[in-house]
Amino acid sequence: MNSFVRALRTPELRAKIFFTLGLIAIYRLGVFVPTPGFDYTNVMMCADQSAGQGASAMGMINMFSGGALLQLSVFSLGVMPYITASIIVQLLRVVIPRFEALHKEGASGTAKLTQYTRYLTIGLGVLQATTIITLVRSGQFFPGCNLTLVPDQSVPTLLLMVLAMTVGTVLIMFMGEMITERGVGNGMSLLIFTSIASSFPGAMGQVFQLQGWMIFAVVIVVALVVMIGVVFVEQSQRRIPVQYAKRMVGRRMYGGTSTYIPIKVNQAGVIPVIFASSILALPQMAASFGNPEASWVQWINAHLVMGQSFSWIYAVVYVALIVFFAFFYVSITFNAEEIADNMKKYGGFVPNVRAGKPTERYLRYVINRIQTPGAMYLAVISLMPLLAFAYLGVSQNFPLGGVSLLIVIGVGLDTVKQIDAKLQQHHYEGILR
Repeated sequence: MNSFVRALRTPELRAKIFFTLGLIAIYRLGVFVPTPGFDYTNVMMCADQSAGQGASAMGMINMFSGGALLQLSVFSLGVMPYITASIIVQLLRVVIPRFEALHKEGASGTAKLTQYTRYLTIGLGVLQATTIITLVRSGQFFPGCNLTLVPDQSVPTLLLMVLAMTVGTVLIMFMGEMITERGVGNGMSLLIFTSIASSFPGAMGQVFQLQGWMIFAVVIVVALVVMIGVVFVEQSQRRIPVQYAKRMVGRRMYGGTSTYIPIKVNQAGVIPVIFASSILALPQMAASFGNPEASWVQWINAHLVMGQSFSWIYAVVYVALIVFFAFFYVSITFNAEEIADNMKKYGGFVPNVRAGKPTERYLRYVINRIQTPGAMYLAVISLMPLLAFAYLGVSQNFPLGGVSLLIVIGVGLDTVKQIDAKLQQHHYEGILR
């Protein structure tokens, strides 16, 4: 507690914290601002009637938007367009040599890649806003609700709705970048943290009212066990020692120091889970447009849609996708060849490993061995809540699942570390002991 008091007494850090909290408050306020053109009363009635069905189709997006998606507010799209654009630009570095060259240019190249990400975010925002409005007009967004949600379906009104939701996405992107630049922590991560954490009280109250105190206590225990496991693994890392040879430059001696390359057990973060959930949402979305009596639609709803019953086919496909995307994403983001070349360039080497290609092969060997338990950890964390909550009768989109806890704990740890680093610039002691 004394550490947090010192943080608030430090003028620079206090200004950053209050600036961050102010933008977070504006973000939460925008969640409840309805998009012009929708009948907000009917939207809320349909959201209450179709909570189980509509939420299961777009549960991941609704969780990241803090519940704004089902309310069809100006912040309905949340941070998903920006996250998707960032991932696409990062993956395009492998395909487009120009993007890889910009990445190696340093600050100027990164600024251009950021600008491309912004443009792509706007494009994805327009596309997703158009898709959501089309689903609402066709009645597919809230299955079973026949209320009129868009009273005026003229072209100017529809264009205004698309513009409002796209501008909301741009405003979220702006606030996230401002928090990163002038506040504390990563802006987009904090907005996701806020969206997920805001749904905890209501969800816990719903479990207590519908399931009773016994199931409520079991859910809390499961959440605590998952939380302890997430904290333990997220803090675990393999440190590869690196030594730098001494060299003379003029009359001065350089090098001779020792450092290490930190490789986290969960090097990929939550990205593989997001990818896997997005891929599994495609069959369900395709089935929503088909004939409910068709055999393929019934098979998808029975085996590839997580409802109150547990499907082993869904579980196996889910785990396989998580493991695949974990290795795929790490192979792109962790460039062993570039790290080995930089070490050789500056006279660094791993003890008992020759510089150059042998170092590159060694790094690939280590990252693959570390990533194997990391991928399985992600799969187990994602499956444990599905198994537990399915047999307890709790909704599969309950926010205290593996994905939500993984994001909340990861962002919380990262933000506390950043505050601690800034606090140590003014005091000898930080928040972490």
